Amino acid sequence: MSPLGSSRHVWKDEKTAFCDCLAGSVVRGRGRGAAKPYEERMKKPVCCALLFFCLTGTASLAAAAASEEPTIYTIVQGDTLWGLSKRFLNDPYYWPNLWAANGTIGNPHFIYPGQRVRVYSDRIEVEEGPRAAVPPADTAAPATKAPAPAEEAPAPRSFSVTGGEGFLMEREMRPSGRIVSTHQDRTIVGADDIVYADVGRESGANVGDRFTVYKKLGPVSHPVSNEILGNRVIPLGELQLSEVEAKISKAIVVKSFQEISAGTFLLPYRERKVSVPLRAAERDLSGYIVETQTGNKALSAGDVIFLDLGVSHGLKNGNLLYIVRDVKADQRYALAKIEKLPVEVLGAVVVVNVGPNTSTAIIVKCVDTIYRGDRVEMKKSR
Repeated sequence: MSPLGSSRHVWKDEKTAFCDCLAGSVVRGRGRGAAKPYEERMKKPVCCALLFFCLTGTASLAAAAASEEPTIYTIVQGDTLWGLSKRFLNDPYYWPNLWAANGTIGNPHFIYPGQRVRVYSDRIEVEEGPRAAVPPADTAAPATKAPAPAEEAPAPRSFSVTGGEGFLMEREMRPSGRIVSTHQDRTIVGADDIVYADVGRESGANVGDRFTVYKKLGPVSHPVSNEILGNRVIPLGELQLSEVEAKISKAIVVKSFQEISAGTFLLPYRERKVSVPLRAAERDLSGYIVETQTGNKALSAGDVIFLDLGVSHGLKNGNLLYIVRDVKADQRYALAKIEKLPVEVLGAVVVVNVGPNTSTAIIVKCVDTIYRGDRVEMKKSR
């Protein structure tokens, strides 16, 4: 495929050569003293017509450049958003913007052979349209067989979360209250069981209020600075207040995801299953994976991670970040000192919950094993 804009450059070069040739012909004509009067009279209208053609042609080319015609490219097996951005725009960091800006791409894996994109000098657009149907494997089917219906278009540009991801509870966040006792002093309770909490009218609680029950799993330290960022917490269930007094209330557990016991804490209720719209990057950011939901050392696509970036850094729900790793140069083979090599891109994450200084994210794409302590970057398209 020719580089973008190459066709305009070719036409421009040919046009310049033609005008140069024309100008040379006019000059040579003026220097011929033996030219006949009739020939001199004929040269003027011919030259004027050719010069007019040059000027109008140049204006047409300028208008064509203003309304740039895109290059149409058809996705083939093995293409990725990263590769398309690198190939056509020389900016691999453009692909989160490409993903977020095109409704036909619901997931970074959902570009498929046969899909068409329009490539401009400064952007890439995915053409709307349903995914082409896969031909049946049975080649012996009769020719009169009706074609298979086209598959539905990819999902909208959003990312659904279950609400079980948890988050890092920072020091600034205070619980609404705690479960201080259970009915009949049970060690573990679940759905439809009765519990008692230290929230009441004095704290603004009312009958019917709902809360989410959480459990702390321990403090999380930064992998580089060792600073304590907060406590990792997970949701256990939901409860609703049935009786409210000044400082205490009685509640019923309406949902339980894990065992609930006395000592677990409450936060205002929020929907678990939500759809997070994807959002293009508005600034450059760099941070680290500080912890994982499961505690596993080796991570892959679908795993939940926690980052040391939050609202105070400009991060927003739906932002996409790269997982990167620095590459060290072997100075033994370098003629001069090499300060820095391009980073190795391991995958990408989408942010689903943002706190003041930390956030929860899900790995949506990876090409290698990912670990706690790996660096993340967000790049605004240049």
